[in-house]
Amino acid sequence: MFKKIFSTDNASTTIIIRLIVGAVFLSEGIQKFLFPAIRGAGRFEKIGLPSPEFLGSFVGAFEILCGILILLGLLTRLASIPTLVIMLVAIATTKSEVLANDGFWEMMHGSRTDWAMLLGSIFLLIKGGGRWSMDSLIIASK
Repeated sequence: MFKKIFSTDNASTTIIIRLIVGAVFLSEGIQKFLFPAIRGAGRFEKIGLPSPEFLGSFVGAFEILCGILILLGLLTRLASIPTLVIMLVAIATTKSEVLANDGFWEMMHGSRTDWAMLLGSIFLLIKGGGRWSMDSLIIASK
């Protein structure tokens, strides 16, 4: 089980996906605390999610933690699971209304970052942290 959690491929280019996904989630998580009215609880309340005060802090904390883990390449596969869930919820709660009101192309335009983060998270779940990750160092030391 331990080996499977830390396992990764040996690709040196995976760091590019880790940097993109990790930096975006870290930044978005921090912004939920810096600007709660527009990025955190206020946003969650506006889209009708229950307990917006709790969810804003909860999601923000997960984005910060998982963003840092992904940037380090530590527990990369595990850290990508919450980011994947966050993106699925974000797409379902914010883009379905755009799709219904403005059509497919407007929804696709407005969700391009969401899709990139979703697919990046799926990639990291499948491949792991890559050659230049702490996961790779941990596996090599065992």
